[in-house]
Amino acid sequence: MTFSPAHWQKRLDALRAVHHVPGATLAVFADGRIHELASGLLHRGTGVEATTDSVFQLGSIAKIYTATLVMQLVDTGRLDLDTPVAEILPEFTPAAAPGAAKEITVRRLLSHTSGLTCDFTYDSGRGDDCLAAYVRAARHVALDCPPGTAVSYSSVGYNVLGRIVEVVTGRTWDQALKERIVAPLGLTRTMTLPEEALAFRTAMGHLPGDGPEPEPAPAWDMMPRSAGPYGRVLASAADVLRLAKMHLDGGATADGTQVLGARAVAAMQRWEVDVPDRWTVSADGWGLGWSLYDWNGVPGYGHDGAAIGQYSYLRVIPGADVIVVLLTNGGDARRLYADLFRELLADLAEVRMPPPFAPPAHPPAVDMTPLLGTYRREGVVITVDVAPDGTPHLRYEFVDGMRDFSPPLEMDLVPLSATVFAATGAGPSFSEDWMPVVFAALVDGTPCCYIGMRCAPRTTTG
Repeated sequence: MTFSPAHWQKRLDALRAVHHVPGATLAVFADGRIHELASGLLHRGTGVEATTDSVFQLGSIAKIYTATLVMQLVDTGRLDLDTPVAEILPEFTPAAAPGAAKEITVRRLLSHTSGLTCDFTYDSGRGDDCLAAYVRAARHVALDCPPGTAVSYSSVGYNVLGRIVEVVTGRTWDQALKERIVAPLGLTRTMTLPEEALAFRTAMGHLPGDGPEPEPAPAWDMMPRSAGPYGRVLASAADVLRLAKMHLDGGATADGTQVLGARAVAAMQRWEVDVPDRWTVSADGWGLGWSLYDWNGVPGYGHDGAAIGQYSYLRVIPGADVIVVLLTNGGDARRLYADLFRELLADLAEVRMPPPFAPPAHPPAVDMTPLLGTYRREGVVITVDVAPDGTPHLRYEFVDGMRDFSPPLEMDLVPLSATVFAATGAGPSFSEDWMPVVFAALVDGTPCCYIGMRCAPRTTTG
């Protein structure tokens, strides 16, 4: 189908307003060219308008940049995917599970099967040694599960990958990104540090306020420099699209420069692991960096990201030669993404995205007995029981170093099947209206619970 800028500008404006998103930019590759649209405000307090060249925080889409850097090194023979990380970083031996060091490989870091946890933020300062210090601190954080036993989303793993890039290249992660990706692709609106963003129209994140409209966040940037490899890249929508276009074109730029070898590009898109918690990330599998999708036989790949009040979405449909990037700065961004991408991908690529995650009108009767008990991952305890009235119930509690992060969440569970439930009271930040709770098992049979694509093995039965 032909992309109609006027039509999609109208839809972007309408859906953005309906879902109370202050500002958004959209970049679409279709018909062999890049189309750019913008809507709303970068900052509700100042009234500065969003434009197509505006810069947003990408959150976890930064992981695709880090994965690309790693695969460049693999492509040139300077790294091996199946090398244990401890051979590259001798200082990285998980203190809680030293025997796991030999099992944590570059491949497992890229595919989120290393067992390393996600939610470890450590401010190691602004110096060029920030990643080295982060990795030393992270070795004291417990694993969520043994390496290779399950997929469990890990930001820690991507910071370890960032440190590997530094050791192999002799450059900081920020410098390597600029020299090996930003410069060759001509990405004039891509950066990693807040002072670099001051030269551009930059989006402010917004958080829920007292009314329907979100309010500007108390600070623009709350991420330490050490968060770079997993979550701190800033870019315009078109620059994100140009990175994805290089992958779509087998690693080559428009002038034929080979930024990444075709074999490495294909390896990143190759299915490494199924995703039991596919409802949270809207993905069916994971490759080496990319989340992978199967829309009723139509394959695609992409990634989502979240920073403080900023949310980003990237989808690539190689069979249709289509790329879509949406960057937002708050509000009900998840619903804006879902509504807009359902229309866009259906129109441009004949993709039928699944309906919003929700329980059926008539939920099945489920025996909760096999699922009852306590599940634990680093910083989180999940308790599954049955309320006196027979309703399945879940308590999600932050503990240890994360105990002050949020009060415990009490949620009723509505079954979709014997292992998939919809949790009430979680809000739209997870999956539109309902939060998926998925029960599965590690490869050794240990029961586990997935919330937010984080794996928590069961420690006690109910």
